[in-house]
Amino acid sequence: MLLPICSGGLSVGLGRLLSSTSPTYSYANTRHTFTTKPTLRTIHQSNRLHYDNQSQTTMKIQPINALQDNYMYLLTDESTGVCAVVDPVNPDSVLSRVGATPNLRLIACLTTHHHGDHSGGNEALVGLRPGLPVYGGDKRIPALTNPVTHGDTLAIGRIKVTCLFTPCHTSGHVCFYAEDIDPAVGEVIDRAVFTGDTLFIGGCGRFFEGNPEQMHEALINILGRLPGDTKVYCGHEYAVNNLKFASVVEPNSEAVRNKLEWSESRVRDGLPTVPSTVDEEFRYNPFMRVGSVEVADRYGSGLDPVAVMGKLRAEKDSFTPRSRPPPK
Repeated sequence: MLLPICSGGLSVGLGRLLSSTSPTYSYANTRHTFTTKPTLRTIHQSNRLHYDNQSQTTMKIQPINALQDNYMYLLTDESTGVCAVVDPVNPDSVLSRVGATPNLRLIACLTTHHHGDHSGGNEALVGLRPGLPVYGGDKRIPALTNPVTHGDTLAIGRIKVTCLFTPCHTSGHVCFYAEDIDPAVGEVIDRAVFTGDTLFIGGCGRFFEGNPEQMHEALINILGRLPGDTKVYCGHEYAVNNLKFASVVEPNSEAVRNKLEWSESRVRDGLPTVPSTVDEEFRYNPFMRVGSVEVADRYGSGLDPVAVMGKLRAEKDSFTPRSRPPPK
């Protein structure tokens, strides 16, 4: 049961999202399988959406650039005219975007973690919008009013947001999984996840307050179990650098090469590379592919995926990108 906590379409309650089973909505299931060692076999379950021709999503997501390479996001339910902001480090830009849509009401601030380039605008935003609830999983988050933990849910209009606890980059990191549910049929017609500094396009965050086991849990067992067509909105524009590293890890990967070329073109044109999807990340993100032969064999035989995760992160931490990786 959802418990209302304020006016304007926002409610919060407890729920559990992730288990060995899929969500209770209607999906068609397909499988994507890595070529792996027998002991490292990795199967990614992708749940495809059933789209009704009459159903159109009212969930709108707007990336907003901030600082040098940060992304803030405005998550809007157009059917009810309410929105939430994710990681509003620059509140003036956020409120300008909100004000550009007549009658749009900002009803929540979702903060993925306490680092200043994500949470540094919270206090100013609340000062400009008194009473605005601030959600997050770490008491170090400025202006925090509503602490959340894994499986907590809240509603932005008809959009259901589930909190996913993904500690490693920081000990209190939370990703926010948003589902647009068509009330006429009770089915999900669009979905996205805001991953902060846990999952990036082609990469993942540094292990500042965690370890390889925690990042493996976050990427593979939490985010990796979301339906494959879930759109991924990360906290930074790191795609080109991450994919240059991926091209060194898997120099023969066509998926990496194509995504790198596309990302370079987008960045040259001043356009965002977000979103990707969960399925796409399994194709070219080495940190999502730690169970694959192509990635695991780079560090020797017999390593389990958690050990591969640690070695991969250590190599990435000292990586200096070239304009193009050298030929094999």
